[in-house]
Amino acid sequence: MKLSAFGEKFSAGAGILSLMEDLGRAMTDGETIMMGGGNPGHIPEIQEAMRRRLLDLAADGQALRKLIGIYDPPQGDHDFCQALADLLHRLYGWEISGENICLTSGSQSAFFLLFNLLAGKTPTGGVQKILLPLAPEYIGYADLGVESDLFVSVRPNIEEIGERFFKYRVNFDEISIGPDIGAICVSRPTNPTGNVLTDAEIGELFRLAREHDIPLIIDSAYGLPFPGMIYTDAVTPIWERHLVVCMSLSKFGLPAARTGIVVADAPLIRLLSGANAVINLASCGFGAMLATEIVATGEIIRLSNEVVKPFYQRKMEQALAAIEEQFTDFPYRVHVPEGAMFLWLWFPDLPISSRTLYQHLKQRGVVVVSGDYFFPGLAPGWRHADECLRITYAQDEQDVRQGIGLIADEVRAVWKAAAP
Repeated sequence: MKLSAFGEKFSAGAGILSLMEDLGRAMTDGETIMMGGGNPGHIPEIQEAMRRRLLDLAADGQALRKLIGIYDPPQGDHDFCQALADLLHRLYGWEISGENICLTSGSQSAFFLLFNLLAGKTPTGGVQKILLPLAPEYIGYADLGVESDLFVSVRPNIEEIGERFFKYRVNFDEISIGPDIGAICVSRPTNPTGNVLTDAEIGELFRLAREHDIPLIIDSAYGLPFPGMIYTDAVTPIWERHLVVCMSLSKFGLPAARTGIVVADAPLIRLLSGANAVINLASCGFGAMLATEIVATGEIIRLSNEVVKPFYQRKMEQALAAIEEQFTDFPYRVHVPEGAMFLWLWFPDLPISSRTLYQHLKQRGVVVVSGDYFFPGLAPGWRHADECLRITYAQDEQDVRQGIGLIADEVRAVWKAAAP
């Protein structure tokens, strides 16, 4: 079989493919402890709210007909888009309407469209790239470009905090924006580290975007307004013409509904809608119809603040306590967990690579994600990238605790084997 360059890209394997294959195997065999994937936890209150809404839709003949039998427009379900625009105006004063919102088949689809609309080969023969101003960044970005080498990343400043924590800071001195940069992109909270960029950092990135007339894309899949998984104060959501804010219903509790949300200036929304029509024909309306009522009433904010956020914050605190108890006799630091559902572990001077450690842990029945996957566009050679792991604490508390113990045992064994 003769493959195109696009086909070769997938035959070579991708970090997100490896992650999802591990997730599938772990969910199937029932024995592996899955601490690598981004599948959200199962929150009974959220699932009950969605069950009731699904029953209401099934009981309403007209609603059911729309749910399963009518294509949505390429921009997505109009009622949901307008309800969300109204909610964002009430919450934050954003001057938007439903025409500023496009729905996609999950966030991954949204970023595939955005990155390839804004970067890659230009009509004049040039090449534009996406600037990731703070590496590490989301593993799922790395392979989204139709063209290869789509990203430019910046190595962060590392602030060590106390004996066991640290935090990445945007290194603005190293950011250079030339004519080859088509957009800037950050996740807030950051996947994989749980870092939340400060308002000052976001403000400076926005200033740079506006100055160079390019979009700043903020991936808020874990952030505000929903699911609200931010554990630090003074985080201000913003939107203006040079900003693209991406949201999702997945981490609120609807990952299988595959509903990505893009808030942007109307011309970009029209481009996204056109791309949706070509690639997907229509966006999937299932998640939008399930969520329209709770978005319109603002109930989604209450559930995010009172149910979703405390659920994950409690799990994060339990995981940190297990790490403090079991990570002994070897050096480690944890990125300050300010949001999302992950802990980012740094093992300074680890005698083996994080990729090798990942393989060792799989043999012991616990799946994590090697840190080196999270540095797309960064020049090779930074040892720090091979000293980190991402783990999730979203699943069963007992499994997470057991997994942390296995990680501790393996890292301890690695250091013992390396001793002279």
